[in-house]
Amino acid sequence: MKKVILGSFALSFLLAGCIGTDNTRQPQDSPMNNGHMGGQDGRNQEGLNERGMGGMPGARMAGFVPSLESSEGIRELSIPPVLEKQQGQDFDYEVTAQQGTTEFFEGISTDTYGYNGDLLGPTLMLEEGERVDVKITNDLDEPTTFHWHGLEVPGEIDGGPHGIIQPGDSQIITLEADQPAATLWYHPHVHGTTAEQVFKGLSGMLLIGEASGSDSELPDEYGVDDIPLIFQDRLFDEDKQLNYRRLMNLDGTLGDISIVNGTINPKLTITEPVMRFRLLNGANARNYTFRLSNGANFTQIASDGGLLDEPVETDTLTLAASERAEILIDFSAMTKEESLAIINEEGTILLPFDVALADSPADSAELWTSEEPFLTQQEKTMPVSKEIELFGMADMVTINGRKFDMDRIDMRQEQGVTEVWEIYNRSDMMGGMSHPFHIHGTQFKIISRDGKEPEPNEQGLKDSVLVEPGERVKLLVTFPEKGVFVFHCHILEHEDNGMMGQVEVY
Repeated sequence: MKKVILGSFALSFLLAGCIGTDNTRQPQDSPMNNGHMGGQDGRNQEGLNERGMGGMPGARMAGFVPSLESSEGIRELSIPPVLEKQQGQDFDYEVTAQQGTTEFFEGISTDTYGYNGDLLGPTLMLEEGERVDVKITNDLDEPTTFHWHGLEVPGEIDGGPHGIIQPGDSQIITLEADQPAATLWYHPHVHGTTAEQVFKGLSGMLLIGEASGSDSELPDEYGVDDIPLIFQDRLFDEDKQLNYRRLMNLDGTLGDISIVNGTINPKLTITEPVMRFRLLNGANARNYTFRLSNGANFTQIASDGGLLDEPVETDTLTLAASERAEILIDFSAMTKEESLAIINEEGTILLPFDVALADSPADSAELWTSEEPFLTQQEKTMPVSKEIELFGMADMVTINGRKFDMDRIDMRQEQGVTEVWEIYNRSDMMGGMSHPFHIHGTQFKIISRDGKEPEPNEQGLKDSVLVEPGERVKLLVTFPEKGVFVFHCHILEHEDNGMMGQVEVY
C-alpha cells in the first residue's frame, strides 16, 4: 500500500518556524471535556499535594482540569531499557510485576509498582512476524494481568480481565507479531483495580520493528534517534506517596505533576539531527495536546497500529488516554542559542531539549505516499452491524445501558470477517464527557466521524479512538484471532466502574 517517493524528502524546514494547516483533531473545550466532581465519592482533593493544584483551592470542582507544572529540565530523561532475551531457558523473555520504591523527590522514597524493576517496565522489542515465548510472573501481593495493548493475539492470552494471575504464580505464553510495525504497550487489566495498578507504575512499551531487510530509512536506533516517551500525570499526598485510594477520582484521576518515562522535571539531550519520538499517552484519564515551543511544524508518521497512510505535517497533536503516535523532529537548523521543548496546549513545558549536535549536515529521510485510498468505496458504504452507546459519568457509566459482567457475552463476530461498528457517545443534561474507546484484539480503521472522513492523522490503523459527546464514529473492525475480547472506555476509572463489554470471536 505504501510507495516510497523517489528521491528524498528533506526535513530541514520543520523547525524553521513555519506553521502549516492543523490536520490534527482537537477535543472540545478543555483537555478533558468532562465534569469532574471531586475525589473519591465526589470529595474534592484540596490540599492533598504540597505543590497544590494549579494554585486553585477545591481544585476538582465540576469541569476543572488541574494544570501541570512545567519541567525545570533538571534530570536527564530516563530511557526504558530493552528487555533482554533469556539464555538457557525454555522461554525467550521474562516480565515480572513487582513492588518497589522510586525517588521522585530528593531524599524521599515513594512506594511504586514496576515490571522487572521499581517503576514502569523494560521495552519489549519484536520484529514483524517474530514469535516468542514470554514468562509472565506476578510478584505483587494482589492479582494482576498482563495486557498486550494493540497486539493481535488470541483472547486467552490477551491479558484482559479473564487473564488473572494470582500472587506468586507464573505462566508462559506465546506472542506473535503478525501485524505491521507499530508502537504498542503493555499494562495490567484487572477488573476493579486496573487504574490503581497503572497509577502506581505498571506500564511498559512493546515495539514491533520492521522485518529484517526492510528498506525503511526512518530513524531506528533505540535510545539514540528513536526515543519512547511515556507521558503520565500523577498526584502525590503530603508524604509524597501515590496514595491512590485517597487521591482517586471516579471520573478519571488527574494529577498536577507531569512525569515522562517516570522522570519528574526531565530534559532530553539531542545528539542526532533527525529524531523519531514514539509518544504514548499512559495517563489514567488526561488528554494531551502536544506542540513545539517555537510554534513550528513536525511530521506525524504513525498512529496506534503503524504507519499512517501518508505522513502528516502539523503543529499540534492530541492523544487521548492509551493512544500512541510517532513523530519526526529535525533539530539540524537549530543554533546553540535557541531553545526548544515539547509543550502542551497551555504552554506547559513537558520535555525541554538540550541540543548537542556535531557539526554535520542532517541526513534526509525518505517518506512515502499512498498509491491506494485509505478506504475503498465498498468499505465506506458498508452498513453498520454493531452499535455501541457510551453514556454516563463516575460510577454511573454504561455501554448500551449495561455495566460489565464477566459472565456475559454482549456480541459475537466471526474471525476474519469485517464489520462496521458505530460508536455513539450519548450526551447527558450536563453535556457529557469525552470517552477514549478501545477494542482488544484488533487494529481498526476509522471510517467517519459524524459522516465526515477522518483527518489525515487518523488515516492509519488504530485500537483506541476519542469520541466526543454527541458524536458518532464508525469503525471498520476485523478480528484476526478467536477468543473473548473486551471493549471499553480507556479512562481507567470508567473501565473499573464497568464501562466495558465483551465480544466473542468465533
